[in-house]
Amino acid sequence: MNLRRTTVALLAAGLVGASAGTAAAAPHEAAQGHGIEAGDHAFVDVTTATLWVEPGLDRPVDAPSLTNPVDLDQWNRNLADTETRRWLTGKLETQAVLGSEVEVTEVDGDWAHVVVEGQDTPRDDRGYPGWMPVDQLVAGDRFDTLTDTRPWAQVTDDKTWLTGTPTGAQPLSEISFNTRLPVLAETPTAVRVALPDGSHAWLEQDAVDVYGQGEQPAAPAGDDLVATGKQFLGLRYLWAGVSAYGFDCSGFTYSVHRAHGVSIPRDSSAQAAYGQDVAVEDLQPGDLLFFAEPGGVGSVHHVGMYVGDGRMIHAPNASESVSIVDWQEWDTDDEFSGAKRMI
Repeated sequence: MNLRRTTVALLAAGLVGASAGTAAAAPHEAAQGHGIEAGDHAFVDVTTATLWVEPGLDRPVDAPSLTNPVDLDQWNRNLADTETRRWLTGKLETQAVLGSEVEVTEVDGDWAHVVVEGQDTPRDDRGYPGWMPVDQLVAGDRFDTLTDTRPWAQVTDDKTWLTGTPTGAQPLSEISFNTRLPVLAETPTAVRVALPDGSHAWLEQDAVDVYGQGEQPAAPAGDDLVATGKQFLGLRYLWAGVSAYGFDCSGFTYSVHRAHGVSIPRDSSAQAAYGQDVAVEDLQPGDLLFFAEPGGVGSVHHVGMYVGDGRMIHAPNASESVSIVDWQEWDTDDEFSGAKRMI
């Protein structure tokens, strides 16, 4: 999603007025992706960017996820077949929502290798690594400054629309849960936010929570984590997913905690080494349940969140969606390896 590009397209189609287009495009004219070099700090300039293990692995069906703007609804439609979706396993690394900061470590043609800040992993102290299209990045000094100095809005709805007016008219682009953007102004019903490309747009006040600079969400209870997780019941699993367009198992637990200001590692194996050990008889809603090889030994490969009454909510696999199950009945191969409390 490049808002300037979206606005130009709407102007060409006669769907928005020139004043809205001017407002969205005015701050600067730097084209996304241009001038991005190794060592740069940049920002994700699309609704959600998908990071790959290496450049060039993508198939024609993945094209909607590699453009600017992206069309993740179309990508999900392209991945309707389980085998087509499962093919992504091991080929994707993670995702990053609009406005996420990355450090660029290498540029190879149309691709950039980056590390995503805020996604902790033992693999790199700087953040989670992977390759993404250069065109989905923008180096935004103004956005960087605003991020460090302004209040910020976090999307709490599953998805919401950036619009050209505070009334919600002139829709520009849909964005995901957990997107964080600097706040420029507020009305009783809308929040004006800065975008990475230097433009701005409006969000519905009811779709976000607004925090002062340096402020974080209130410490959650376990039931708060469970309630947030339940927003996504029925959402189809997506390997590497961390957005309302699809989660993998650890992307789901990572994102739910992040929404409440709790930082945990990105992957299930690292999550299993984090937090406080919890015995099965002491499980409380919000605790994480980990699964490894049969007998509960070896590397952790799956995580779910305990919701109470012997059940967990999780993002199971490419053939299924976020669901609630009896975790002991689900664990047919006796893979349970332990539980952790992160709050």
